[in-house]
Amino acid sequence: MLKRIATVVLSAVVALGLVACAPVTPSAPLEIRSGVIQQISATQIANNHETGVGAVIGALGGLGVGALIGSGTGKAVAMVLGAVGGAVGGNEIQKHYDKPVAGQQIFVRTSSGVLVTVTQPTSDLRVGQKVYIEGSGTEARVVSQ
Repeated sequence: MLKRIATVVLSAVVALGLVACAPVTPSAPLEIRSGVIQQISATQIANNHETGVGAVIGALGGLGVGALIGSGTGKAVAMVLGAVGGAVGGNEIQKHYDKPVAGQQIFVRTSSGVLVTVTQPTSDLRVGQKVYIEGSGTEARVVSQ
């Protein structure tokens, strides 16, 4: 019975993991605007890794190791402790690697006169340069013309 529950839980977690890895397709056509860079400020960009992935992977690993230990009630306890310990350990490991990256906040005056700001990883852009703004919202990027 315990094996069956563990198999169902493991299957569900793997299925959810695969769904989370599916690429997101853009719903709107790519918007491109032209303009001139007015200002560039250095900033830090938070890492965009999904939180909780380390905990889930750690829990699965701990569950697997716990399943190898003991039998009966002892095995069930080992599996629970392994899953909890693995989740805590996996979460801590993920926190260690999810460091912010260097970025730029770029202010662009578009050809229509609107001032647009885009935050993106550091690039070789400079003030006064003619650029394109590709996309919109959090997906917008500034590229040279």
